[in-house]
Amino acid sequence: MTTITLSQDAVRGLMIAAQGLHQDSRPPTSKQDVRSIIRQMHVLQIDSIHVIARSPYLVLWSRLGQYDPQWLDELLAEGALFEYWSHAACFLPIEDYPLYQSAVWMAERVQSWLDENAEIAGMVLHHIRTNGETRSADFKRTDGQTGGWWNWKEEKTALECLFYTRELMVRRRDNFHRVYDLRERVFPDLDKLPEVSLADSHDQFVLNTMLALGVTKAAWIGDYYRLSKTEAKAAFNRLEKQDRVMAVEVDGWDTPGYIHPDNRAWVEAVAGGEIPQSKTTFLSPFDPLVWDRERALDLFGFDYKIEVYTPEAKRKYGYFTLPILYNNALIGRLDPKAHRKEGIFEVKALHLEPGVVVDDRLVAELKSALKACAAWHETPQVIVRYATEPGLSEQLSD
Repeated sequence: MTTITLSQDAVRGLMIAAQGLHQDSRPPTSKQDVRSIIRQMHVLQIDSIHVIARSPYLVLWSRLGQYDPQWLDELLAEGALFEYWSHAACFLPIEDYPLYQSAVWMAERVQSWLDENAEIAGMVLHHIRTNGETRSADFKRTDGQTGGWWNWKEEKTALECLFYTRELMVRRRDNFHRVYDLRERVFPDLDKLPEVSLADSHDQFVLNTMLALGVTKAAWIGDYYRLSKTEAKAAFNRLEKQDRVMAVEVDGWDTPGYIHPDNRAWVEAVAGGEIPQSKTTFLSPFDPLVWDRERALDLFGFDYKIEVYTPEAKRKYGYFTLPILYNNALIGRLDPKAHRKEGIFEVKALHLEPGVVVDDRLVAELKSALKACAAWHETPQVIVRYATEPGLSEQLSD
């Protein structure tokens, strides 16, 4: 069988298309499109930072454009999605639930707390059995302390631990706060699910990763589902022996690239010059295209760091910068804030990468993407305070 040879430009195009970030003639978006794009990515990371739309909603906007964020909430409440630990805390397609039944990492981490706090865990379970779906806020704090990310009350800790041991599931979200219920109530068909071994789950995670990335180095595989190097290598070796992975050559790489065999015809077309082209859009820091910072640097030459936890005086680019995708490249980043009451979408700073040529096309594409993002946030006025290219901030502002 002839070996496929790809340019790195082709690899970038394949990855962008595999992630649903390519240009297409998409009809008006529906709730089914939201479900379909999550299935295509396989995982949608959850994060609660809210200077603009929270990350999972923004990841969907980057791919779908104008859509109703409520659809994501409805898909969770309807049981089309579930929450669990995957790449991180994620929304996941419900049909993938069997792959997580054998998950042990998070369950093992929290089981010791449950063993040491059996009384409080039992009380929380009894409360849910008796009263139905429950939020952390339904338990009043009695220790006189204030809450916070690292100072949970015991009931909140119990809810989270029971969630990770799969005794509870998230039924829905209320103002983005988890609402928990018994697993058998949320997923009554649980006993009908096939049993999937841990090894088979890891094998499927590797196959899903190849589908989600289009082309991948072996070194990139583990991060997508946060498999350890040992787990990822063992799964890859099993699949290779079964001829369920396919190697390709990539110009400039000293190691093979790998694709899912089902994508061979598509990859051959791209190798022949039909390279998918990206839309111009902005990416969440937790977007699958950039969440592996080493992969983003290796393939796109984009050195990216989220500076949320960096003291303000030491930040180079801004609090919550969004990578800019344009013409199959990551050309810069912007630091936005949505002022919802005032109707203003503020870009505190827009930094282009060195060597990016600012021409009429780039300006038009950036302006269009900013207006679309601002409109979706219901903050229609765009104000760009600073841009690295002289005069660009004025051209992009309303």
